[in-house]
Amino acid sequence: MEHENRERVLIGLIGAGIGGSLSPAMHEREGRLQGLNYYYQRVDLRELGLATDALPELVTAAERMGFSGLNITHPCKQKVVDCLDELSAEARAIGSVNTVQFKHGNRIGHNTDGPAFIRSFSEELSDCARRSIMLLGAGGAGVAIAHMLLRTVDSHLIVHDVEQDRLQSLVERLAQLYGRNRVRAADNVPEAIAAADGIINATPQGMAESPESPVPDRLLGPSLWVADIVYFPLETRLVTAARTAGCRVMDGGGMAVYQAAGAFEIFTGIVPDAARMRQHFRDLIAGKFKYPAEQALGEHLLQVHN
Repeated sequence: MEHENRERVLIGLIGAGIGGSLSPAMHEREGRLQGLNYYYQRVDLRELGLATDALPELVTAAERMGFSGLNITHPCKQKVVDCLDELSAEARAIGSVNTVQFKHGNRIGHNTDGPAFIRSFSEELSDCARRSIMLLGAGGAGVAIAHMLLRTVDSHLIVHDVEQDRLQSLVERLAQLYGRNRVRAADNVPEAIAAADGIINATPQGMAESPESPVPDRLLGPSLWVADIVYFPLETRLVTAARTAGCRVMDGGGMAVYQAAGAFEIFTGIVPDAARMRQHFRDLIAGKFKYPAEQALGEHLLQVHN
């Protein structure tokens, strides 16, 4: 991507319950080390008392205020698609967006979740059996991971989600694209886990607002590997229980860093130093780097739009 020299880059993150997100710190530090005046703000729907139907207002207001782009997280990744002018090939294929770029008067949706997950997975769990994988969650991140897994890994995917319509829609789409012998909905979750080589948690369960594990401890054992995409907190209830049960474990840190690195390149045209971003992430988790929490801009965005 052509490098665009900018003195000021303003980015936002829209989602619910995102007070613990480390994306602002990762983006801002890398931006400044790349010579940019880089500012990254949270817009937390929960703190503002807003629902996802406020997305069109927020996206419009951010564009008018001169934002370079937005990151999008739970529960907005699929709903934001209707607010956009274009989609990248990846975002169009999966119908989910985690990165919005404002460019030449257009709103362009991208998705860096799938590539980020696979990069982290290949670094941490590439030597594990992958014949049968249990995927928990058919929302935005789950959709991205499902497509990337079936494109790059020779495996059978078993999917579970509490929302049956969303689950069946995803399974049908995946079956059409990759073959009905490669994917199915989980009829019985304990039986599906017992038959799986590994489990991926792509649900919000484990986050501070929903700290419970999506998998009962009794279903975990050393024959399983476990990957969790939640990273705040990094040691989720599932990650802790899986380690105790003797599972190989991948926490959400790698995916968090690599999706941020992918979005950074889209926003700026500059390839970031992903290794440096990952070390910064580790320092943030360890409390070695102090980052002041900023005020969400959502109220100001709504005022500008109105």
